[in-house]
Amino acid sequence: MMSEQVELTNPVELSVGGMKGHIFRRLIHVGMVLLPWVYFDHGDVVSDYFGLTLPQFVSSMVFLLFLLEGLRLTFGITIFGQREYEANQISALGWGAFGIGIVFLMAPIEQYAWPIILSLSLGDPFLGEMRRRGMTTKNVILSSTVFLFFVWIACWHYFGTPWWLAFFFAPLCVASEWPRLRYIDDNATMVLIPLGMILLLEPFLQLM
Repeated sequence: MMSEQVELTNPVELSVGGMKGHIFRRLIHVGMVLLPWVYFDHGDVVSDYFGLTLPQFVSSMVFLLFLLEGLRLTFGITIFGQREYEANQISALGWGAFGIGIVFLMAPIEQYAWPIILSLSLGDPFLGEMRRRGMTTKNVILSSTVFLFFVWIACWHYFGTPWWLAFFFAPLCVASEWPRLRYIDDNATMVLIPLGMILLLEPFLQLM
């Protein structure tokens, strides 16, 4: 029932490095807010330096991270801040890199890329911390939806994201985080599901 408390394993206990590892993981998550800034403000300069187009550079970075993930999984390694179970499956970082790379390749305009990526980088830690503090499922959903609503409204103010999308995509992003899949991390679902919906709506958004 919605009024029940969320019963999840304490992520601090599963993190390599304990509380310090958990905090480091959260900081990495929040630090992803810089990725759209790097992409839109400096991406062409960086990709030109390597003799690549911007889409080629994004794809190369995702492939590189997957190569490193493959090596990590081969040896069953977990690094500081990762969860113990990530020794045997693709990490949250790997899934997040894949999802964000797909966003840049398929929705490479600021008004859509910014709110989707911010919903992951800020929304996922917010949801996790609300759960860790023992909030009920209902309160986690409500507080996270309000939080992400203002994230999307901020993107309307700064990047021209249609303001009305906040009413639809705030709850959608929260719902996208909720499934507990065995091998696919919510770092992927939180960007790929909203991205898919944006792509479906795009033909209609162009008419507005």
